[in-house]
Amino acid sequence: MDAPGTEALIRRLQHGFRDGELLVRALTHRSWCAEWPGRESNERLEFLGDAVLGLVVTDHVYRTYPALPEGELAKVRATVVSAAALAEVALELGVGDSLLLGKGEDASGGREKPSILADATEAVIGAVYLDGGWAAAAALVLRVLAPRIAEAAVGPGGQDYKTRLQELSARRFETLPRYEVADHGPDHAKHFSATVWVGDVAWGTGQGRSKKQAEQAAARMVWRALEGAPPASEGAD
Repeated sequence: MDAPGTEALIRRLQHGFRDGELLVRALTHRSWCAEWPGRESNERLEFLGDAVLGLVVTDHVYRTYPALPEGELAKVRATVVSAAALAEVALELGVGDSLLLGKGEDASGGREKPSILADATEAVIGAVYLDGGWAAAAALVLRVLAPRIAEAAVGPGGQDYKTRLQELSARRFETLPRYEVADHGPDHAKHFSATVWVGDVAWGTGQGRSKKQAEQAAARMVWRALEGAPPASEGAD
């Protein structure tokens, strides 16, 4: 059985699989295998993908940031290969839509669970490595993670966008951002959305499985938008 929506996922991965079964296996959660005996889950591919991911990121940060000491390199790597970061990547790629899940796991919101999404992302990396080799896997990893690596390498607090936005907003607008958070869905599968207001302007909205994740996602979007915008005085009356 094919996983749903794999053609769209393949386009987002930018890797044409010679062996499509590898991708299907990467998207097969153990809960599906429990209902379909004889199918192999993505756990072995996850194991492989974790190792490939770690080496690609390690090689990249070692070569790209020669001035960073070992301890800081380790922090950068830990940030971008964390389950939270990989779950964000999965959401951006739409991995959850293509997962093969058991009925119970699917009903309980498994397609949005960070742990399942992170594991599937590693499994997809493992599948790309087996199908296309090191170059293909490295290209995928850096395509989806390079911006996060650059952000993590800026120093302590590099991923704390709420703090960065607070500092930028205070400097540029002489006011602090505020957050409006709403939750959606049943208690077992809550989803949060956060809107960031700076002054009287709603600058952006972020999504997440927790209030904190949603606020950080919104802060990241707004911080990036403001970094590329002219100071308020330039457009003021």
